[in-house]
Amino acid sequence: MIRDLKKITVQMIAGANIATILLMLLTGYSDRINPVHHPDLSNINLIFPVFLFLNLCFLFFWLFFRNRNVWISFLGFIVCYVPVRKYFPINFPDEVPAKSIKVMSYNVFLFAGWQYPGTNNPILQYFKEQNPDILCLQESGSGELGQAVIDSVMDKIYPYKCICIRAGDCLSFYSKYPILSHQPIEYPSQGNMSAACRIKIDSDTVWVVNNHLETTGLSLQQRQDFKEIIKGEMKSDTASRTSRKLISTLGESVAKRAVEADAVARFIHRHHRESLILCGDFNDGPISYTHRIIGRNLIDCYKETGNGPGISYHLSGFYVRIDNIMCTTDWTPYRCKVDSKIKASDHYPIYCWLKKRSKL
Repeated sequence: MIRDLKKITVQMIAGANIATILLMLLTGYSDRINPVHHPDLSNINLIFPVFLFLNLCFLFFWLFFRNRNVWISFLGFIVCYVPVRKYFPINFPDEVPAKSIKVMSYNVFLFAGWQYPGTNNPILQYFKEQNPDILCLQESGSGELGQAVIDSVMDKIYPYKCICIRAGDCLSFYSKYPILSHQPIEYPSQGNMSAACRIKIDSDTVWVVNNHLETTGLSLQQRQDFKEIIKGEMKSDTASRTSRKLISTLGESVAKRAVEADAVARFIHRHHRESLILCGDFNDGPISYTHRIIGRNLIDCYKETGNGPGISYHLSGFYVRIDNIMCTTDWTPYRCKVDSKIKASDHYPIYCWLKKRSKL
């Protein structure tokens, strides 16, 4: 009797593990879904980490209690290798070679000027310390801190800059290399934008693309609600109503982002024979249509050289990696990192080093 009960229990746990793997597979490859046609369904990628964690728990369970079934969890990681590596890459760091350039992308949240006025602003001081060669900023409007304050620090570091403003949004390019020209990447949006600069780096001309794509549209309370739902801290009836509202809001924003991502992807395709570095706040995670369609012909610097989930947005318990650096194959990335030490913005900066490949 006890033996039969043990057998049934093991079978039930194995079945739950297989179900978890199927859901991990479904959510992990949901970046193939076009949000324009299926906006609500395309957001299931947000719960991929839940099933990833559950499969890891099953793995440890089998290791401790039933070794012969550990293959089930291992199989899950194998069939979901691509999304697992996107979400949680593991790499051995290489030494940064000489003559590499340091690139940084940072959504500075208007420099949090209401909290940190003046030239001692921690974000400005951070740029002085980190000293990247190319710096792409999002939400970099000067209304809170003042352009004179920003310029008094940044102009001493960077001889070249380009500020792009559209409908209240602001993208900034700062460079130690000459900026030859700039242009917007056109797409319909009321408060977000993408732009590109042509920069002369030694003997090469490189496109640098900066993006701030459509925001999620979630209020701080809705983000907190999402966190409580994921953690199971909300009553079932309330969770059901709240989930429907969240899905609707997220669906609207992800459909808009898909159109914007398509426009950025078309720009990349038009310049596919040219050197290009792409940065920015996608407002979408690494397992998303936005990330896949923009990065399909580019190297994801964090996936190739970073480690761990690399959470870059950290406000109100909504922890995701939505900030990116990508490049064309004529560059080799090194030591990409999301720097969580500076917390002045609702984002963390992401940076890496890029080395131009030798021409054959």
